[in-house]
Amino acid sequence: MKLSARNVLKGKVKSIIPGMVNTEIVIELPEGTEITSIITKTSAENLNLKVGSEVYAAFKASSVMIATD
Repeated sequence: MKLSARNVLKGKVKSIIPGMVNTEIVIELPEGTEITSIITKTSAENLNLKVGSEVYAAFKASSVMIATD
C-alpha cells in the first residue's frame, strides 16, 4: 500500500457501531490510545472490518490546533 498521508498509525479495531448510513470504528493503538473514525456503512462493509482486525488510521491535514487551559 502506498499513501501520500504522512501520519499513519497501526492499530486494532476495538469496536464497531453501525448506524443507518455511517459506522463508528474505534481503533486501539499499541500503547492503548484510542482513535475514533466515522466512515460510511458501505466502506466498513467493503473493508470487511471485524473487532480485532489490524487496520491503519491515516491522517492528512493542513493544520493542527493546540490548546491549553
